[in-house]
Amino acid sequence: MSAAIPTAPAIEAQLRSALNPSVLEVIDESAAHAGHSGANGLGYGTHFRVRIGGPAFVGVSRVAQHRLVYDALRDFTAAGLHALAIEIQN
Repeated sequence: MSAAIPTAPAIEAQLRSALNPSVLEVIDESAAHAGHSGANGLGYGTHFRVRIGGPAFVGVSRVAQHRLVYDALRDFTAAGLHALAIEIQN
């Protein structure tokens, strides 16, 4: 991945590729965090909510589920992803 500002479609594509979820929704909530720590002043690309579920998450502890998502998005963190709210759907 390049160092471009993260977008919901790019995050969704990465999560689909890495985790093959049966449920996935990625929402860019950056505009609601304007002026907060980690905001980039653009209104997008820093704060996201991910609702995800699928076989990769079954029988895995909550901490391990979140780690799967964080690990899949590591390059996005380096490119400006500041905050990630993760909701696991079972």
